[in-house]
Amino acid sequence: MADSPAPRFPPDGFILSENRGPYSLHNGPHYHHPSQEGARHGFLALPRHCNGLGIVHGGMLATFLDGLLGHAVSRAAKATGVTIHLSLDYLSMARAGDWIEGEARVNRLARDVAFAEARGFVGDRDVIRATAVFKVLERRRA
Repeated sequence: MADSPAPRFPPDGFILSENRGPYSLHNGPHYHHPSQEGARHGFLALPRHCNGLGIVHGGMLATFLDGLLGHAVSRAAKATGVTIHLSLDYLSMARAGDWIEGEARVNRLARDVAFAEARGFVGDRDVIRATAVFKVLERRRA
């Protein structure tokens, strides 16, 4: 049996996200995929992202999805959104060495509020899902 090739990191189409705040830069590196709809992000789980049990810390996963949701809202609203509610469901574990990917979309965009949902996954296994409400700050003029 032939050895399978090592997985490509980051996967094709993902670009290093450099225009992030200091908190996200410190906890990265994070990558994004310039998809047409919603938002798609990913990160390689490192040992420093893990808790004492050796699994990716829930706070790291929450931070990842919050940033992903915010990016989807910003794209849809063409304005900055700030989280006013975040609900998370932890579905499975991730470990150091896992490529954790997430995708988010805006379900409803009102004048100054956006509703969005996201999921984080490793391969075909969902690890976390979230729903959120964002306050949309002043929109940029088109």
